[in-house]
Amino acid sequence: MPASAQEKVLRIGMTAADIPRTLGQPDQGFEGNRFTGIPMYDALTQWDLSKSDVPSVVIPGLATSWAVDANDKTKWVFKLRPGVKFHDGSPVNADAIVWNVQKVLDKDALHFDASQVGVTASRMPTLRSAKKIDDMTVELTTSEPDAFLPINLTNLFIASPAHWNAKLKAVPASVAAPAERAKQAWAAFAADASGSGPFKMARFVPRERLEMVANKDYWDAKRKTQIDRVVLLPIPEANARTAALLSGQVDWIEAPAPDALPQIKQRGFNIYSNPQPHVWPWQLSFAEGSPWLDKRVRHAANLCVDREGLKTLLGGLMGIPKGTMAPGHPWFGTPSFDIKYDVAGSQKLMTEAGFSAAKPLKVKIQISASGSGQMQPLPMNEFVQQSLKKCFFDVQFDVIEWNTLFTNWRKGAKDPSANGASATNVSFSSMDPFFGMVRFSSKGTFPPVSNNWGYYASPEVEALVTTARTTFDDKARDAALAKLHTRIVEDAPFVWIAHDVGPRAMNKKVTGVVQPQNWFIDIATMKVQ
Repeated sequence: MPASAQEKVLRIGMTAADIPRTLGQPDQGFEGNRFTGIPMYDALTQWDLSKSDVPSVVIPGLATSWAVDANDKTKWVFKLRPGVKFHDGSPVNADAIVWNVQKVLDKDALHFDASQVGVTASRMPTLRSAKKIDDMTVELTTSEPDAFLPINLTNLFIASPAHWNAKLKAVPASVAAPAERAKQAWAAFAADASGSGPFKMARFVPRERLEMVANKDYWDAKRKTQIDRVVLLPIPEANARTAALLSGQVDWIEAPAPDALPQIKQRGFNIYSNPQPHVWPWQLSFAEGSPWLDKRVRHAANLCVDREGLKTLLGGLMGIPKGTMAPGHPWFGTPSFDIKYDVAGSQKLMTEAGFSAAKPLKVKIQISASGSGQMQPLPMNEFVQQSLKKCFFDVQFDVIEWNTLFTNWRKGAKDPSANGASATNVSFSSMDPFFGMVRFSSKGTFPPVSNNWGYYASPEVEALVTTARTTFDDKARDAALAKLHTRIVEDAPFVWIAHDVGPRAMNKKVTGVVQPQNWFIDIATMKVQ
């Protein structure tokens, strides 16, 4: 139709094998937040994605301000932005915020949805409840003092209670069980979602496509989009994504095939990348019987990865890590263990630990074939496998689907889902202290609470975590986090393999692209010529 022909449409090829969930709390890792969370929903706090030359910081979203109670640091008061409406026209107010906290924390709430808990509670494990003070003020309570809460709240996307209630009323009366009625209401909501973000759901075909259209009434003038329609397509295989871009099927692809980069550039497409707080590691098991319990083995593996060779394999599109944080970052600290390529040093450690070419150490790693932030998981893992062979490691892989791997991440190394693996290859964001360090180094984040898959903990690390989490002065907290990172690098609960630079290729008709130093990117501020 003529109107459709004039639409400014942006078509995106994702690495995910399915459309991330649309009901408010996405799955598919942070690719879900990027493509169905941030575009369609708002949170109390949000990342500033408008700059590429400095690390992103948290800024006001649906909340205009927040403060911790001076006398009780488990209580936070958030002032809400007046006049914001959900896509269905209902108001975003304190009642809506309380309702959205209850959907993932209050098992007695009519609208509680267990399917949303895992991807939410693990990202804000200290949040316990919400209380309305007045229409524009809400009080949040945590289980312990937690200076990280405002950052964690970027992951709680606010869905419309009124829209959900309308879906609940439409559930047939023959469905009597409250839990089943709620489940059906959430399924209906997912097919016809209502948030308050810069885009509104227009068409949803599971496993095939999601179409979003501009929210012309969006509250933030800076993010009121000039794109009429966004089409999301799951294309998990890198060569297929690249072919889709080159043939004109899509305008934007995540993680293009590295060997196709020269052709992509030659054909006039733009490649965007930027150092990101995003780590591509092996997370190691500290469970009884794990082959990684000997620190000499953990250090040896970190010394045996040819990261420069891996970077060449990826067309230069990766960063070489010295830990979770980069040197120069205020949280880097002063680790005594230097992560570098030192085969001789690695072999010496392995020999001391009792291993040799004739008696290699067998390890199994659970990995994915594709997925959010996984870069190029199969060729990268195969490269590391060959690197470690020089240092007496016999590496085997358990290859599973990305969303399953991500789900297993919360179940832990002791769970049968690990299938005998002593390490897991799940990339993660290190934008904030909880995501980058705390959730991997505390007893309080052992599965299923959060992502300490390997059960790494010690009294010293626990004390450092507590100090950082309960320090509300920024400079003092940075100093505490630097000590925590120092200890983590020295203990080596990871094999740090790569830092992501978020490579994406786009048609030159897509303009206004800001590739922030962040795992996310803002579609709303882009344009399509």
